[in-house]
Amino acid sequence: MSTASVTARPGAVLADLLPSSRVRDAALVLGGAALTGIAAQIAVPVPGSPVPVTGQTFAALLVGTTLGARRGAAALALYAAAGLAGVPWFAQGGSGTSVSFGYVLGMLLAAAAVGALARRGADRSPLRMAGTMLLGEAIIYAVGVPYLAFAAHMSATAAIAAGLTPFLIGDALKAALAMGVLPTAWKLTNKS
Repeated sequence: MSTASVTARPGAVLADLLPSSRVRDAALVLGGAALTGIAAQIAVPVPGSPVPVTGQTFAALLVGTTLGARRGAAALALYAAAGLAGVPWFAQGGSGTSVSFGYVLGMLLAAAAVGALARRGADRSPLRMAGTMLLGEAIIYAVGVPYLAFAAHMSATAAIAAGLTPFLIGDALKAALAMGVLPTAWKLTNKS
């Protein structure tokens, strides 16, 4: 099947451009988990917050968008399970549960959501991609901030101040990056 016919098929995500097989799917899931783990090591501490700025959220949303809901969620589930089992690939080389583990759970849900939206073409235009990324970020925070409040014994206001507010500018930059990268990738594949 040619690239042009794959990209024209409704419901395709970027990973569907590769020849279909179970081996491909397993490699994509493993690769998505590994990419998220590697991106989590790009971490900058935030003063006054137990949660660092990382590349992990961007990677998780990129994995979900490029792999689709099923494979994206599987990749993030593998990432979470391996981290819980002791693989030191959560933020800053962490593993197991911590006050920021809720963000990992949120990433799993967000990967599924953005993957489902990508199957509906949300990754093909800059404006829709921005909305998709912002929705994914909102899902991550909807799980991560309450978990932070519970695990760190913080009030809701303190958890928002420590686990949401400092990250908004970075999230806007991540959305802007995705607005350019994914629609451009589709345009390049359609010219092949």
